[in-house]
This record gives sequence, C-alpha cells and structure tokens, in this order.
Amino acid sequence: MSTAACTSSSLPSLALPSLRDTAIPPAVRRGAWQIDAGQAMTLKAATNSLLRIRQGRVWVTRDATAQWGSEDLVLAPGESLAVAAGQRIVMEPWDGHGATYSWDAA
Repeated sequence: MSTAACTSSSLPSLALPSLRDTAIPPAVRRGAWQIDAGQAMTLKAATNSLLRIRQGRVWVTRDATAQWGSEDLVLAPGESLAVAAGQRIVMEPWDGHGATYSWDAA
C-alpha cells in the first residue's frame, strides 16, 4: 500500500480509465512506478517510508525540517532514501532518460 500523497500538478488526472481500456506498464505490475524524462513528482510520506531507485538516476530535493536544511541528492539504481512521516520530497530523472522507483513503508 502506498504511503505517499502525490501533489504534482504535472501528473495527468488521477481518474483512471477502465483497466481493460489501458495497458498497465510492466514496472507498475512489478510494484514499481515510472517517472518520465522532464517530469517532476512531489511525494509526501504519510508514514516513515523508503524511496528505492530501480532504474535510471533521480535528483531528489528533500524539504527542510527543524533539524536539517533543504537537501539535494542524486540517487542511482539500488540506492534508497528514508523519508520520515510528514516529510515532502520532489524528484525528477537526472539525465533525461526516465527512472523507475518504488515507494514503500519503512
């Protein structure tokens, strides 16, 4: 079950057509999500979560907290980032190719 709230206005409407009318991308069937080149996504963790990069590289900006300032990171395949409950991140593919990631409870 996803623990994120997607707030990016660059994403298409969340109203999905019938599954029989639309093919489900292979990465989603395997429990991962895809982000296309040039697309940015904002995620806010409802619970402690783990962002894991499966394919491609992503640039992640973590919002500032009372303990830490804002932080920019580049994550490669196999790398992960712990995201605390209530924390928001913005991510986008780093090199113009898309990326595949998973977002799970920590």
